[in-house]
Amino acid sequence: MSTVTFREERCKGCELCIIVCPEKIITLADHFNAMGFHPATVTEMDKCKGCAMCARMCPDVVIEVMKEEKQA
Repeated sequence: MSTVTFREERCKGCELCIIVCPEKIITLADHFNAMGFHPATVTEMDKCKGCAMCARMCPDVVIEVMKEEKQA
């Protein structure tokens, strides 16, 4: 399983991560951050494959993807 973390207070809501997500699980949050933008958020974390396309696309480096190692 993968975990995606957004530094919400730095997110400008540009939606680039939403566009590149192959699973279509990223949306803009209902609330505003301190800069007045709707930050991006993951709606269904269990569907995340950990591809990190969102993190690579983010111009402000606000997304971190942690992929859990499978143990034998």
